[in-house]
This record gives sequence, structure tokens and C-alpha cells, in this order.
Amino acid sequence: MKEKKQIVFIMTDTTRADMLNCYRDTGLKTPCLDALSEEGIQFNKAYTCQPVCGPARSAIFTGTYPHSNGMFTNSLAMGANVKTVGQRLSDNGIHSAYIGKYHLDGGDYFGTGECPEGWDPNYWYDMRTYLEELSRDERVKSRIPATNEEGIDESFTYGNRCTKRALDFLEHYRDEDFFLVVSYDEPHDPCLCPEPYASMYKDFQFPRYPNVYDTLEGKPEYQKVWAGENVNADRDTVPIGDPYFFGCNSYVDYEIGRVIEAVKRQAPDAVIIFTSDHGDAMQSHCITNKGPVMYDEVARIPLIVYGFDKGVQVNEPVSHINLAPMILEYMGVPVPKLMEGKSLLPMLRDTSVKVNDYVFTEFGRYEVDHDGFGGLQLMRGVTDGRYKLVVNLLCTDEFYDLHSDPYEMKNLIDSEHYAAQRDRLHDALLGWMNDTRDPFRGYYWERRPWRTDAREATWHYTGYTRQRENEEYEPRQLDYATGLEMVQAVRAKVHIDEKAADNSKAEK
Repeated sequence: MKEKKQIVFIMTDTTRADMLNCYRDTGLKTPCLDALSEEGIQFNKAYTCQPVCGPARSAIFTGTYPHSNGMFTNSLAMGANVKTVGQRLSDNGIHSAYIGKYHLDGGDYFGTGECPEGWDPNYWYDMRTYLEELSRDERVKSRIPATNEEGIDESFTYGNRCTKRALDFLEHYRDEDFFLVVSYDEPHDPCLCPEPYASMYKDFQFPRYPNVYDTLEGKPEYQKVWAGENVNADRDTVPIGDPYFFGCNSYVDYEIGRVIEAVKRQAPDAVIIFTSDHGDAMQSHCITNKGPVMYDEVARIPLIVYGFDKGVQVNEPVSHINLAPMILEYMGVPVPKLMEGKSLLPMLRDTSVKVNDYVFTEFGRYEVDHDGFGGLQLMRGVTDGRYKLVVNLLCTDEFYDLHSDPYEMKNLIDSEHYAAQRDRLHDALLGWMNDTRDPFRGYYWERRPWRTDAREATWHYTGYTRQRENEEYEPRQLDYATGLEMVQAVRAKVHIDEKAADNSKAEK
């Protein structure tokens, strides 16, 4: 009998790694995900591709970076020729369903309510779909944290309704190959949750890490603008997080536990993947929320995979960009050339295998609809697990030694002692920007004040052409100089007159 291929992909919104007790005992209660970690593989250095909801999800579900798929900010749709992993799987006969927050259609926060191509429309349930089930008054209440004070029934929450649909899917399709996404909005604000979760953390104090006291000396100016008056606040008394946020974190753990229990009962051989889109600064470095930083509190996310080794923790750096090729490879679907990360599957099968030498995180802007949140902040970052380099194109760059400075307090960008390691990461970053056809690439990323051996600025920069290869869904692209199908996607750019001369010589 053919072995079934089944994956249940569960994700939350705004869950940084240390909001799970299995990553760090802070006093927050997450028993269901802690148990999943004990039965699976926990990745301790997993990073988002961009610490904002939509762009982060674009990388997860397309296997391409936000700068490649066109969604480098919230409320900006991906390119029409960008295909999700759901479409690639369904086109290969694998049932794919997406239940929950999507954030990839270019609509507002809630989505368009329309099921995208490749996903089962019978289970489609984005946040607009949820709101359309509610009365006008209920809609307003669903967006106000104070609604928790009234006492709400579990059935009112978005998370509960997502869980119900997931349980129904598992019951009906347990005997076939499938890829099921269950995407919770929780614990994202407004953090609605029933009792006992709503009051569970009323008097709770989240640990005050050393970087809560980081006054941003030697850090980029835009971070100081972001922090505002927080820098002058009493850092011993400033609240870390919010009781409803923590309560909702434990509540969504409970809802996830219901799905996990159903998976084990209905589809016991299924792989379970859990992650979150990004974290939250929660007053670390005097900032709140998420945005253009690669600080661990914001960019490092939980990643747990169940179905392979048990109780194993991996400390090599991994990324959301590794997930889409891993899903396709596991399901037996060829991994397309245009995917920009390596499959995580070899590491899942043997955790001693290293998949990445470096992982990368970027930023463009928070949301195209909003004038605020710093506006355009072009950031590209890289880490090898020990060192971290962040190039802030419009501002000061950053370099940290995570072994000696795990809280990223001291910016070593100008340190001669670290110059070799800094420049090594910089070379990797520049190579990645070129290899992935970053539309913002150019000599200005190389010519930083601290890079003394940078090449002179030239108009042609590397002199290469890099075309897209997406033959599964579009014709092979043509060479501009000949009008014929390109032979090599990456090639030295040749002037059209030179190309014609070469062709003439070849004909003779």
C-alpha cells in the first residue's frame, strides 16, 4: 500500500521564540507546543525572512524572498506569476487547504475573502470571511481588547473557528495525501481570548532582559526615532508585553493542542510543522512591535517539526525560506529552480547535516497603506549563527557577536578586531542579493563607510544579467540580444552590437 504523504502546517502571528516555554522558561504557559517540541525537532536559531506579517508569509508559502515575489510590504500583492506551494501541490494532485489568516492577496489586514488558486475553496477561511459571519456590533467587539472584560465565549474567537474547520478537514481527508495550513491570527492584537486565559496573566511580569536597558548608543538613528520617548522612560518600570497578549498566547496554544490531538488520532503519520511569522520587541532596545531590525526578539521565531527525530534541538541557523522546498520535496514534487532556499528535509532526516552557511532577513516597509512606521527602511541582514551583520542602507550599519553579546547591546560595525568576520558576512550578503535578483541591489550596498576594500562605484556594477526561470508556469524567457530562448539565466551582460558580431562570426 502506498505510504500517505500528509503535512499539517500550523502557524501563529507575533509569537517570538521565547514566548514558548520550551525555548525559555519565562513563566508563560504553552504546554501543547512544549509537548510537540519534546516529540519533535526544535530549531533554536530559526529566522523569518522579513519581520512583518505579509512579507514573512510570502516567503514561507512561495519559497522566494519578499524582494523577489513582490510583497516587500503589507497590503502589496505578490506578482501575478508567483505561485504558492499550495498551487504547486494541487497541480500535482495533492489536496491543499488553507484555513486562517492569509495576508498575501494585497488586500487590507483582513484579506479579500476570496480563495486563491490552488487551495480548497470549501475550507478557505480568511479574516474577512470571519468578519462577514458577525453582526455589525460583533465586528466592532472583535477588534477591541476590552471585549475580554465582558467575558467572551470560545466560539466567538477567530482561533476557535479555524480549529473547527481544521478538525473537519482531518476527519474527512485523513485517508488521502494532503497539505493543510492552519493559520491563527492569535496572539496578535486585539488578543481576544476566553477565561481563564483572559485573566491568567493579570499580575504577571515578563522577564526584564538586559537589552531592555539598551539606550541605543552607537545604534542606527532610525531606531532612536522608533524608540522615541521610550529611551527616557524608567526602564525598571516600563511594562513588558501585555496581559491579554500573554493570555492569548496560552489560549492559541490550547487551540493548537486540539489540532495536534486530532492529527495524532486521524492522521498519525502526518508531519506537523509549527512556526510564527515574526516576533515582537516588547521593549527590548527601547522599541515595541516589529519592523526593520534583525534583533532576535523580532526576527528569531519558533520552528518545531514533528514526525522525524524526537526531543532533538538544533542550533544551526535555518530560515523560513527552507520550508517551501522541504514541503515539496517531502511530498514528492520537484523543487523549482526559482525557489531561493535549500530544502530542510536532509536536516530533518539527519540533524547533524548543515543546510545553511548563512540565513538572511530583509525589510522594505511596514505597510504600503501607512505613512508611518518609519516609511521606507531598506535593510538586509545576515547571520551565520555566531555573528550577525545588518546593512541599513539609509543609516548606520550593525554587527554583533552573539556569543559574547547575546542581547545585541554593542554595535561592533567599526571594530577592526571583527573586520574579517564582518566582511565575510558582507560578501555573503552581497552575493545573496545578486543571486536572488534583489531589485534594490547595487554598488551602494557594497560601498559602506567601514568597507575599506570596496570596489569603486561603476554604472554597470557586476555586469551580469539574471533572468527568472519559472518553466513550470511560464515560457522560458528570451535573450534580449537575440530574441531566442536564453541559454543561461545568469550571464555577463553583452551589448547588442557585440552579440550580433559574435553571432556573425559563429555563422562564418
